[in-house]
Amino acid sequence: MIGPQLRATYYAVTRVPMWVSGRLYKRLLAPRPGKDSIKVQLGPGRAKYLDGWINVDANFISAKIDVWADLRDELPFRDNSVDVFYSHHVIEHLPDNLVSFHIQEMFRCLKRGGVIRIGGPNAEAAARKLIEGDTNWFGDFPEKRESIGGRFANFILCAGDHRTILTFSYIQEIASAAGFVEMHRCVPVTETAYPDLIGTEVLSREYEDTPEAPHTLIFEARKP
Repeated sequence: MIGPQLRATYYAVTRVPMWVSGRLYKRLLAPRPGKDSIKVQLGPGRAKYLDGWINVDANFISAKIDVWADLRDELPFRDNSVDVFYSHHVIEHLPDNLVSFHIQEMFRCLKRGGVIRIGGPNAEAAARKLIEGDTNWFGDFPEKRESIGGRFANFILCAGDHRTILTFSYIQEIASAAGFVEMHRCVPVTETAYPDLIGTEVLSREYEDTPEAPHTLIFEARKP
């Protein structure tokens, strides 16, 4: 994980070329609405790259990507063209005031009946485990801390790398305002209401060793 200052420098230097890259892709290369299934993963990094999907990321140095674009901007896809957006531990890195815009952008790009699957740190489970005093539920990343309060801060803030706090009701509120319907939390996290779009290549990576209190909140919703 790179530090906040280095990350800020990277985004400052690449801001304009990344914006141009996203706009050019949308205008010239982005799939047009049609019968073919278009699946998009946002923020895969390198390890989470999905074959058969369009993988979009801001990191062109170490990530494996198909489209170089800043997820803080307009998504580089045409209106009503995408079948599914998958975003796993990405949205919490966006500034809180951009989360609504980001989800509105996914809604714009989706076909009718298209879906989103969003995963991020489960603040509700973390709060419950903090109250229960369950130190073992929390890891010691990114900083080595013994106290449950310190570990809770690690989980929620991640040394300033996390910019928003995710709960089901918060994401539901934003998604509802964007126009999504059939919003639900996936419990266990390896379940989906849309198996034809969210295949085993996605579900197999979302195993939880504490299914009663998953570390990741998985949210799905559909565009009517």
